[in-house]
Amino acid sequence: MRLQILGIGLLFSLALPANGQQIATAPLPPSTPIPAGFIVGADVSFLREMEAKGVVFEDEGQPHPGLEILRHHGYNCVRLRVMNEPTALPNTLAYTLAEAKAARALGFGFLLDLHYSDDWADPAHQKTPAAWSKLTHDELVKAVYNFTRSTIEAFREQGTMPDMVQIGNEVTSGMLWPDGHLPERWPQFAELVSAGIRGVDAGRGDLRRPAIMVHIDQGGNEESTKWFFDNLTANRVPFDIIGQSYYPWWQGSLKDLKANLAFMATRYGKPIIVVETAYDWREGELFKTGKPPFPQTPEGQAAFLSSVIGAVLQTPRGLGKGVFWWEPMAAGEIAKRGMFDDRHNALPALRVTDPAPGP
Repeated sequence: MRLQILGIGLLFSLALPANGQQIATAPLPPSTPIPAGFIVGADVSFLREMEAKGVVFEDEGQPHPGLEILRHHGYNCVRLRVMNEPTALPNTLAYTLAEAKAARALGFGFLLDLHYSDDWADPAHQKTPAAWSKLTHDELVKAVYNFTRSTIEAFREQGTMPDMVQIGNEVTSGMLWPDGHLPERWPQFAELVSAGIRGVDAGRGDLRRPAIMVHIDQGGNEESTKWFFDNLTANRVPFDIIGQSYYPWWQGSLKDLKANLAFMATRYGKPIIVVETAYDWREGELFKTGKPPFPQTPEGQAAFLSSVIGAVLQTPRGLGKGVFWWEPMAAGEIAKRGMFDDRHNALPALRVTDPAPGP
């Protein structure tokens, strides 16, 4: 049967197995079809900039636009970030509107990632936008609401409404520091997130409500996940989807991820998406254990992605709903986490999600 999360009605529906049928009890080998309704996603927030600079991506020796390559390999959703007034990064509203339009034209679902910052927002960096730096808490709440509303209105007017919206990015330590810093300012943080959610509702007009995601970076850590979402729930923040980052050099083993997926499904009963994951195809990251769980090779990267998808599909109650790679078309220092080699040729990891061949 098909599930519409809490009646929200995503443009692509999420699926549960019919008649109690079990799904994916082991990691998926490359080229095994993904179950219907499972989200196979990629954050492609740098892609438009790269192609504008002349980068050409190839698949099996043939050049194609990056989005077309992803679609060919079974990807059905993109994640795009918006920053307030970025100076070092391209992710303005206008830039992201153009990315969303191109993705929608190819039939992709769309997750909008609102950073509420002029630069990267993550657990170590949640800098308040420069234009908001002198606002009081009540003024910040109003600013979050207005910014979110106007952003969503822009996507609505373009005809590219997101299916899902993240209120903040990796907000384990809060957002809009110091006002919404955690752990000491939970009430203020909750008011900021709730303002963003109200802004989504105000901006969508009479269109169906996008699913609201809250995203932290504790994919393999049950204890900190419990601390965060118990507090979020206690502060009555209404959200629909749990988003987690899972990078094994920071967030534990696959065993840790599976345990946390099971914990979240049991305790919170909400859909869960691993909204950021990646693995190096050449030697790069240092692991706490000293030994990478998979070889840092193209084949090891593919095996990692297959195993993460398999772990998410094993989530109890069918609540593991998808996996997003960050970012397949990565450049510079993080290119070793991308799904293309240094000459922009597709690597084996892209084939893990290939659609099943026709009859």
